[in-house]
Amino acid sequence: MDAEASEKIQESGILKVFLDLLAPQSSCAPKVANIIAEIAKNEFMRSPCVDAGLIPPLVQLLHCKDQEILLQTGRALGNICYDSHEGRSAVDQAGGAQIVADLIRSLCQNTEPANQRLLTVFCGMLMNYSHDDDILQAQLIGMGVIPTLVKLLGIHSQNAALTEMCLVAFGNLAELESSKEQFASTNIAEELASLFRKQAEHEKKEMIFEVLAPLAENDTIKLQLVDAGLVECLLDVVRQTVDSNKDEDIAELKTASDLMVLLLLGDESMQKLFDGGKGSVFQQVLSWVPSHNHQLQLAGALAIANFARNDGNCIHMVDAGIVQLLLDLLDRHVEDGNVTVQHAALSALRNLAIPVVNKSKMLSAGVSDEVLKFLKSEMPPVQFKLLGTLRMLIDTQADAADQLGKNAKLVGRLVEWCEAKDHAGVMGESNRLLSALIRHSKSKDVIRTIIHAGGVKHLVTMATSEHVIMQNEALVALGLIAALDLGSAEKELEGASLVPILHRLLSDDLSAPEIKYNSMILICAVMGSEPLHKEVQGLTFLDVISKLRSHENKTVAHQASLTEQRLTVQS
Repeated sequence: MDAEASEKIQESGILKVFLDLLAPQSSCAPKVANIIAEIAKNEFMRSPCVDAGLIPPLVQLLHCKDQEILLQTGRALGNICYDSHEGRSAVDQAGGAQIVADLIRSLCQNTEPANQRLLTVFCGMLMNYSHDDDILQAQLIGMGVIPTLVKLLGIHSQNAALTEMCLVAFGNLAELESSKEQFASTNIAEELASLFRKQAEHEKKEMIFEVLAPLAENDTIKLQLVDAGLVECLLDVVRQTVDSNKDEDIAELKTASDLMVLLLLGDESMQKLFDGGKGSVFQQVLSWVPSHNHQLQLAGALAIANFARNDGNCIHMVDAGIVQLLLDLLDRHVEDGNVTVQHAALSALRNLAIPVVNKSKMLSAGVSDEVLKFLKSEMPPVQFKLLGTLRMLIDTQADAADQLGKNAKLVGRLVEWCEAKDHAGVMGESNRLLSALIRHSKSKDVIRTIIHAGGVKHLVTMATSEHVIMQNEALVALGLIAALDLGSAEKELEGASLVPILHRLLSDDLSAPEIKYNSMILICAVMGSEPLHKEVQGLTFLDVISKLRSHENKTVAHQASLTEQRLTVQS
């Protein structure tokens, strides 16, 4: 009904007349419900319908057995609820949603066309009722509509309109966290995978994807989708669309490969597809990495990063030569490369470098040289992953730490990034890599390179970090600087207020035991420098340290005794 006619109906006051005509025994009820459904297609008419008190009698009509009355009433309520807070609220108060949910449940098995049309209208009504409203969605979930709709999808999968309505309803409810457990207790995974296999049209696949994406965030459902064979469907989509330039194919390829990566985020689903490195899915995903398609390169690298989430998988992948695949991929993206691909490939390399046995193999394969090519990147996500990869690689690898630590270009960039105040992650990782270069190389040349580049002050600042692990790494590195080349670092340490910072760390009751222990080691180490020695004498170190002799941690207490002796002898 057009807007003009609806307006005339509103002005004539006829809405009030409809009230009496909606009585269950009235022969005009279906026709009146139909008129209301048509009127309510106009947004400005929904509130007047509510104000005229039409909702309670419409909800009462849902108790009728007459199919035509039910159909028109469902349409009327659905249209009044569409994008209307007043409409939804009135239906909620009249208990309409519960009645409709019960009707769907009782009519679910009937596959006659007229009944399927009625079910489609009822599903649409619940959809309009709860769209974008967390509270009403939660109410429907509480009524148990999810298992009913999943059942509906299975029974009526041949009916396009009803299937579509179920999918939209799922998409609507799946966003809510509380829905995931209910979905996981149904056979939604099998139903969606089976429906997906039957689809040829892009739009239909897209609708199923929109339900799958939020559902696949749940680890139980990830595994169910893998068991239901969804992965094979996704690989088929990739094969069919990889060489196409059509916009819809490009979009479908992206959705399918993104969903594949999401399924690999679950530990069980990932391990099942890895299958000891022999899984055909694992092998096919690897073939995406050398592809000419950026989206597939990205998904392939992200998939490797997801497979590389435990030592066994990482060791197998490095032995299988996957590092070279990633290095070749990075090499294609050095000049004006795709930032997301760079980030993904570096993430995968970082994960692969975690097991100790992989580090030397990856260093021999030239990983650090390839990674260093990205030092010039101005993109914080790439900088962050680059730093993490190098830090993982040199852990326990003295020669590599020595070689990288003497690389003035690298150290200069690290010192620059230590000041990246806008990017806390990059700043933190740069500090940690500086410290790691010293801790793993224990080399005077590395220390000199870092002193020369102005890195010492950053390590002193790092000793005051809110993260104990970073404080500790900084103190150990500073201890090595003081032990191996105190003379060269003296000025920097003094300028960065090292001694007052150590005093503060030792006086603070909240400092962790290892922080207290390494601070005392460092105090003893800097006593060989005259200006620093003077600073130590100028502060009440002896008072603080004598209190630590009775510390509950035995190692701290013992070190306090040794430090006290050292300070007493040298004061």
